[in-house]
Amino acid sequence: MNTVETILLILLVIDAVALGALVLIQQGKGADVGAAFGSGSANTLFGSAGSASFLTKTTVWLAIGFFLISFGLAYSAKERAEAVRDFGLPVIELPVDDGQAPAEADETSETDPDSDLPEL
Repeated sequence: MNTVETILLILLVIDAVALGALVLIQQGKGADVGAAFGSGSANTLFGSAGSASFLTKTTVWLAIGFFLISFGLAYSAKERAEAVRDFGLPVIELPVDDGQAPAEADETSETDPDSDLPEL
């Protein structure tokens, strides 16, 4: 595996774990209703708007990073597959069908299945 692919794969795993953790930290849309009745969520670390905008923006950027890293890994896998194809494997050429009818089989091959075998 190439060094760039290894780095991209490590970044993808870190991004996926961070994205999963960030989604689990966020509250649902119905949880903001309690702030309207004085539940004390206005005094948060992220200001009176709460952590929703910060977490939402961070989630969006992590998702964009996840897709970009995935596309980078897919591109590198495609390039590696093309390099393997040109590695020097033998090419088998099949006979071309010219549209003529096949030759009739010999009568000996129909009666004796061992007639195609060489004599010992």
